[in-house]
Amino acid sequence: MLRGARRTVLNFPSPFLGENWTQRIKFPFCCLIWRLQFPPLLLLGVTCHAVVGSLWRPSLQGNANLLHLSRNRSNPEQGYCERGARLVSSLDFWTLSSENLIAVLPTDPVKENYVRKVKNCVFSIAFPTPFQSRVRLVAVSKEVLEDILDLDLSVSETDDFIQLVSGGKIVFGSIPLAHRYGGHQFGIWADQLGDGRAHLIGIYMNRQGEKWELQLKGSGKTPYSRNGDGRAILRSSLREFLCSEAMHYLGIPTSRAASLVVSDDVVWRDQFYNGNLAKERGAVVLRVAKSWFRIGSLEILTHSGELDLLRMLLDFIIQEYFPLVDVKEPNRYVDFFSIVVFETAQLIALWMSVGFAHGVCNTDNFSLLSITIDYGPFGFMEAYNPDFVPNTSDDERRYKIGNQANIGMFNLNKLLQALNPLLNPRQKQLATQILKEYPVLYYTRFRELFKAKLGLLGKSEGDDDLIAFLLHLMEKTEADFTMTFRQLSEITQSQLQELVIPQEFWALKMISKHKLFPAWVSQYLSRLKSNISDSDSERRKRMTVPGP
Repeated sequence: MLRGARRTVLNFPSPFLGENWTQRIKFPFCCLIWRLQFPPLLLLGVTCHAVVGSLWRPSLQGNANLLHLSRNRSNPEQGYCERGARLVSSLDFWTLSSENLIAVLPTDPVKENYVRKVKNCVFSIAFPTPFQSRVRLVAVSKEVLEDILDLDLSVSETDDFIQLVSGGKIVFGSIPLAHRYGGHQFGIWADQLGDGRAHLIGIYMNRQGEKWELQLKGSGKTPYSRNGDGRAILRSSLREFLCSEAMHYLGIPTSRAASLVVSDDVVWRDQFYNGNLAKERGAVVLRVAKSWFRIGSLEILTHSGELDLLRMLLDFIIQEYFPLVDVKEPNRYVDFFSIVVFETAQLIALWMSVGFAHGVCNTDNFSLLSITIDYGPFGFMEAYNPDFVPNTSDDERRYKIGNQANIGMFNLNKLLQALNPLLNPRQKQLATQILKEYPVLYYTRFRELFKAKLGLLGKSEGDDDLIAFLLHLMEKTEADFTMTFRQLSEITQSQLQELVIPQEFWALKMISKHKLFPAWVSQYLSRLKSNISDSDSERRKRMTVPGP
């Protein structure tokens, strides 16, 4: 925990921490998952072998076979009229490229794939390790394939696709890479970490002109595997596949999942961390994001004293992913930091609004693009409890859901420390002031989200108190987060006013048992009256609209 970070949290009268209304409120939390219509996530039973493609330099040697596919760069200016006509029906007409990364950023001169301390580079060239047993496709995201990767869904039924997404072969144009990064894990500097079981197999530019980085997770050992086996298992891979797609449809910035395959290869895991290993099956997720750079990508370079490379990587990141920042501007690193601070505050507020606890908010898991990445022991709240921890190995409850906003500030402070060697005294002062604004940025967004969940329009001085009051009642009655807000969107004002909650609104009925519930209802109904030109039916309709 960053010393003094808690003192930066906003203060206002609230019952959230107890009956004393003058106590300082924690960063509050609540959960809401709307009833959504998710796109088809197809469950399949195809028996084939693995994937991926890449243009290998003649001198490179690896243990994945090269799948020779014809070169065809995606062209967003082709002007197709029909959506279907723009989809590729065969991997023979689809290609990836790693050139955008390796042409600018240095790679590890050591080509052998063994665990080691890596220096003076951003990536190591590392080939995926194919499974030894049969590989089957478990699921694909139709939308990711068609709207991001320009692939017709029928491609997922081919053997070439199974080989691509499991790491068995390499597609033309790709040189698979493992990223070198470090990080603070549970508040302590862990030195070199890196992609220990992931391979970035290339960048795809789709017909909209968007660049997406494709990464296999669970595809074998890399120089950064440490004591790991480089594998992922079906249980955790399925969770990542489902949650990343769910988060996207909840309107939260996130990596996406394109496919999930499973093998019969045995992977040993201690599921409950009690020393009892059990056999599980190896699996691979193909996940996509605009970028996989994270705070730890910069930290490792600062800690290693590689400041020229730090400057090179920062300028690359700004040029590629931060179009609002002028890479020639002397204050570009301060401008970059300002954007990351703002967007991180927005992201964590969104997490809180849907009840999402990441579980492992280390700096190596925090994206510089402020998207949700690296789904591990995450969880969604059921009964309201700001001390909820989905990660059973987090004994000190560092990453409990009520502490996520504080951890965001801790991680941003570590980012600032990584940037400091490149800043002059005036720039350091500016960046420090920017970081101090983080709590205000966070809570402003938090307030907006929870006002929307309560159907409130406009501004009122009592809004903070109204939100905190409800959260207090939810905590004391252990009310269901999701259904509390859902049922508030369904119940009428007249039903609330009568204080006789029908049994169908069971979450609200649970809260109604608290002696302060009538006081909150009175305050809430009074606030709703200030919604100008609004009706109860419009309020309920507005509150059922999904998304943040």
